[in-house]
Amino acid sequence: MNKTFHVADYAIFLVILAISMGIGIFYARKGRKKETTATFLMADRSMSILPVSMSLLASFVSTIAILGIPSEMYIYGTQFLYAGLGFMLLVPLAAHIYLPIFYKLKLTSVFEYLEMRFNKTCRKTAAVCFIIQMLLYISIVLYAPSLAFEAVTGLNKWITVFVVGIVCTLYTSIGGIKAVMWTDAFQVLVLIAGLAAVLIKGSIDMGGMGNIWAIMEERNRTYVFDTDPRIRHTFWTMTFGNCFQWLAIYGVNQATVQRAMTSRTLRQAQLALYVNIPGWIGVVTICGLCGFVAFAEYKDCDPLEQGRIGSPDQLLPLYVMDKLYYPGLPGLFISCVFSGGLSTMSSGLNSLAAVTMEDFIKPTYFSELSEQRATLISKIITLCYGAVMVAFTFVASNLGAILQASVGLFGMIGGPVLGVFTLGIIYPWANSKAWNINSKHLLC
Repeated sequence: MNKTFHVADYAIFLVILAISMGIGIFYARKGRKKETTATFLMADRSMSILPVSMSLLASFVSTIAILGIPSEMYIYGTQFLYAGLGFMLLVPLAAHIYLPIFYKLKLTSVFEYLEMRFNKTCRKTAAVCFIIQMLLYISIVLYAPSLAFEAVTGLNKWITVFVVGIVCTLYTSIGGIKAVMWTDAFQVLVLIAGLAAVLIKGSIDMGGMGNIWAIMEERNRTYVFDTDPRIRHTFWTMTFGNCFQWLAIYGVNQATVQRAMTSRTLRQAQLALYVNIPGWIGVVTICGLCGFVAFAEYKDCDPLEQGRIGSPDQLLPLYVMDKLYYPGLPGLFISCVFSGGLSTMSSGLNSLAAVTMEDFIKPTYFSELSEQRATLISKIITLCYGAVMVAFTFVASNLGAILQASVGLFGMIGGPVLGVFTLGIIYPWANSKAWNINSKHLLC
């Protein structure tokens, strides 16, 4: 691929990074006189619905969705579009069964509940599982946009990993959760703008979505909802499988629950979750339609078979460079990809700091820790996790297709943790002996 970034593209990309960094600096300066761990990790529970809902959406609608869903649609067809059914089921469960428990207890770490309900070993085991899961996940999220950037610019992906990882770690560590959430809100707007540019231009080039759908039908890429369990995506996996997979994220995952609990009231936190239904379905749909556009364009000249790209996740960046090669548009798209990644990484780093501080450091070493010292330690922890995230991208580079890797990761680790929380919340007669039996599966 001979086409490379224009100066305007680099300028747009750098401006997006600079704005994200600027938001972190703004909140670092704004709150430096009265900063506490409650401010740094929980925003003093004073956030409105807008930043909370947009941050929740941005936290897990990441680079994996932007690059992974179009490649999924390109290779396997329309089956993944039905994932929204499972999402509509999970939100009422998360909003009315799990969230009220955490919110009323005024927890900083959700794993505090497990010690209250079972014992300290349960709390620490689940917290360790979360740390491993989140570090691997945000490493995948950092690696994926760097792969896309290499595809469209030729710049070595490890340089991008290093630069973007540093920017994300710095604004997260200095600005705290307020910086993270307002940056997420900004990055969601960039994400939608980038995807819309691809979809509008692609649809115009192909004579409208009607023609694109006809091509999908002609090449047997459109599927009705099937209950046959032997196919890749079925009614069961898309509805109930996705419901429980995302329930592990929106119901008991620290990165999500922590954002919801920054709301002023429980009702506002619940409304923020409900706002995510149209938001999440909308983003997944537009990502899927971008995959349709790419399929219609490359139906007779598969770039994977031709060796133009080395991974399915580079498909959409390739399409952008082939068809949207106007000064500024490739830069907007890559900024969209990185915005999805930055929002997820910053949310992950902040939640990792909260769990490490509340579940390991405070109870074990610093029961009488001053607020100033605790806040400083939280920032240092965030910096350390940022360094580990960058290092773990070397692991992420060997995990295969990013969508499949992320789904598998949340299933293997998030599923058992969801089971432990559900045991405690749903079954009042369950005690620590029941946890001990379940922990054998959690540790396997």
